[in-house]
Amino acid sequence: MTRPPNFDELVGADLEPAERERLQHVHDLLVTTGPPAELTPEFEAGPTLAMTLGRSSPRQMRRRWALLAAAVVVLLVAFLAGYIAGNGNNNGLSSGRLLKLKGTQAAPAALASLRIQPVDASGNWPMRLSARGLPKLPSKGYYEVFLVRKGKIFGPCGSFVVRSADSAVSVALNAPYRLRQGDSWVVTKQLPGAHEAGAIVLKPLT
Repeated sequence: MTRPPNFDELVGADLEPAERERLQHVHDLLVTTGPPAELTPEFEAGPTLAMTLGRSSPRQMRRRWALLAAAVVVLLVAFLAGYIAGNGNNNGLSSGRLLKLKGTQAAPAALASLRIQPVDASGNWPMRLSARGLPKLPSKGYYEVFLVRKGKIFGPCGSFVVRSADSAVSVALNAPYRLRQGDSWVVTKQLPGAHEAGAIVLKPLT
């Protein structure tokens, strides 16, 4: 009995956890699928259209069918791998997602939308924030967009300023992180001298 290939020997130990999990899933599919099933004696012995047209021997046809079955398995695994890679990079977080934000008590008239654009080859997630109703801050004050994960501030994604509460702002931002299902964003008010996330002025509309 042939021993299934060892996953750790194939991929090594220098993979990120999420990437390792995806490859492990594909590896498990390959091991579970196994080699193509053998043809039944009735099927091997019975005449086929290909045998009639090509005048091939049963042995030649058996070999061709085995190759065809192997090719189908390879195509199926490639499709599954592509599907997992395309839909698993962000663990279910779809590119093109539009997040609506509403103002908090710190900025009750504010409204905004944040669109997450497709991830680039380096793993950056470009975003665009469009906001209105945010008050102008004191000199050297600014607004910061933060990624929120599991209910906690995770990391900054960019900052911007506004001229007045009547003016709209549209700014390009970026999330240089591996995004996950359930990730969200808030906008905070950063006053001069502050080194931590300030008061939240925009939060997801639920």
